[in-house]
Amino acid sequence: MKSLEELRALKEQMQGKMGIRHDSDTDIKVVVGMATCGIAAGARPVLAAFTDELAARGLNHVAVTQTGCIGICQFEPVVEVFAKGQEKVTYVKMTAEKAKKVIEDHIVNGKVVTEYTIGANLNNR
Repeated sequence: MKSLEELRALKEQMQGKMGIRHDSDTDIKVVVGMATCGIAAGARPVLAAFTDELAARGLNHVAVTQTGCIGICQFEPVVEVFAKGQEKVTYVKMTAEKAKKVIEDHIVNGKVVTEYTIGANLNNR
């Protein structure tokens, strides 16, 4: 890498490969916490599961983005789902398999996977 432009081009290329979309006109936004705490807890496979599964299903109305620390490190990996006209849903202690269930139940069928939410995890402490 010899320049900042090369780095930017590589970033765009990798985002395209990962299926990460930043479209502001999407109906649903999935945000994966990718701070060091999230990455250490397994956020990379969770992010990959969301992007791969959404792409495989052709769900172009869903944007997947990354963020830094969400502030609840003990519950990492954390994923927040924002759907237009609905309250944010915070999923915690996510795995790639849980991500697929969230896509099927929540994103496709509109049913929150309650047992994966922060509320359910706080009640089980």
